[in-house]
Order: sequence, then structure tokens, then C-alpha cells
Amino acid sequence: MTDLEEAYRELRPYAFAVAYRMLGSVTEAEDVVQDAFLRLVQDDVTEIRSPKAYVATITTRLSIDRLRATRARRETYFGPWLPEPVLDENVGGQQPDVAATAELADSLSMAFLVVLENLNPLERAVFLLHDVFGYGYDEIAPIVEKSATNCRQLASRARRRVQAERPRFTASREQRERLADQFFAACRGQDVQGLVQVLARDAVLYGDGGPRGVGLNRPINGRQAVAAMLETWFRQMSQLGISAVPVSVNGQPGAKFLDRQRRLVNVITVDVVDGRVQTVRSVINPDKLTHLGELSPLGRRDGARKSARDTDTADDD
Repeated sequence: MTDLEEAYRELRPYAFAVAYRMLGSVTEAEDVVQDAFLRLVQDDVTEIRSPKAYVATITTRLSIDRLRATRARRETYFGPWLPEPVLDENVGGQQPDVAATAELADSLSMAFLVVLENLNPLERAVFLLHDVFGYGYDEIAPIVEKSATNCRQLASRARRRVQAERPRFTASREQRERLADQFFAACRGQDVQGLVQVLARDAVLYGDGGPRGVGLNRPINGRQAVAAMLETWFRQMSQLGISAVPVSVNGQPGAKFLDRQRRLVNVITVDVVDGRVQTVRSVINPDKLTHLGELSPLGRRDGARKSARDTDTADDD
């Protein structure tokens, strides 16, 4: 094995973990990591004193540039913007490892990544490098080309914003999974009352369909409204033959939804806070699911309309 192959095998998961948390996008993170290792080749890995530090530096800088370029697009995004989901399974051998340790897993949740969207690219980079990946401010300074004092100030400002908005995941993994099982059982049974019992009073439902998927153009707020919308969703899924498969989504309980041909329709994850389901997030935007395997046309606006017409015709027959 060459030095470059060994560096790629050892450092690629780490580089991806940094890029994904910076960007909230699997596809963009993959592009950044690819570019970072191309630069490693050009600069000759054998001449670099610390390949890990080099890769972290290039990955962070490329991610900052990419995030600056995409911020305007995200601000005009159709409906709620959610990160591209990462499932705790290996889909076609392509699923990246972004949570090798418990500390990294805590920073992987969609709730955390959504909060990070409120930071500017430089704040996000400094905060992640220091609070998540354990870099000292003296190490971060040359990466982002700022002074250590400036980095400390950036991290402090970012930390205050994150702590003010970050949800409290107080339940154990077993408690979260048990409540998630109850939640999805109520959804499958179209049991509105059962949903009301597991949802928090101020529950919120997000549906990221983007410009091409069947999503929501605004969040749904309140226990009763969320339960009613979920009942409608799952009744339609049942009519279309869509089934749920439990999976861990970004380290939190969730499910992927497959059509009769076992093609992916969407991914849903739930946040459990104080013994209730606080937030439900559905990603159905096909552009954000391509890394998870073959996609169903049922997740697209045009495909869903066609399937609905076909179902109505079959019912009339």
C-alpha cells in the first residue's frame, strides 16, 4: 500500500466528518473531500509533516468557501431546509462513517446541524473544530487564517447561539427508541389519538421537499395539527403501498420509507425531549436522497400526482 492509499484509507472518514458537519450535505461533503485529497496528491503526501492536519486544513477551507457560495441559495430554498440524512447502515457500500465516537455522534443530529445554519461559515468552522473535534485555538488560527484571540471570540459567540437553540436530548437511547416505536406504530395505524399521546404539546413537523419533492412549504406547529398531518401522510402512504423500515437517522430514531419495489421515498427522524416526540423531520427532496440508493418517483411532485391519479382510477374500478 502506498503512502497516499494509506492516508486516504485512514483520513477520508475524518475529512468527511468535518465536511459533512460544515455543510450538512453528503454530496457536497464528498466533493470537498475529493478535492482535498487531490491537493494532497499534488503536494506529495510524503513531504507533508502531518497529513491529518493538512487534510483538516484544506477540508475546512474548502467547506467555508462552499458554504459561502451556497448560503444565498439556502436562504431562498423552497420550504424548510434540512440536512441530507445519514443512516446508520451501509447502503450499497457507499454510506460514509461520520460518527466514529460518541462525541462525534452527539454533533450529528439534524437538530444540531439545523442550529449550525444560524452561524456564519467562519463561526461554524471555528466552533466545530474547537468544540467538536478538539482543536486548540492556536491550531485553528492558521487553518482559518485568523488570530487565536479572534478564533476564541468567534467560538464564544457561536457557542452562545448554539446553546440557546440546541435541543435537550435527555432521554437514553433505549427510551428514545421505545418512544419512536410507539410513534411509528401510531402513524402506521393512523391512530390520531395515539399520536397525540406521544407528541409534545408544542411539537413541530418539518417536511423538506425542495423544489421537486412532495414537502411542506412551512412547518406545522402544535400537537393536534402535527398529529392530523401525520395521519393524512400515513393514510396516503398505506394507499400507495409504502412501508416503513426502522433506521437510525443522524444518530436519532427514525425510519426510511420504501415503495412496493423497495425504492426509497423519504426518510423521517424524530427528536425526543422530556419523554415526548418534540420534532418530526421528513426529508423527501430527491436531490438530498440520491446517496441512499434507488429513489421512488412517489417522492417527486410529478410522480406523486400521477400515482394519486392511478389510485383514484383503481378505486373507481
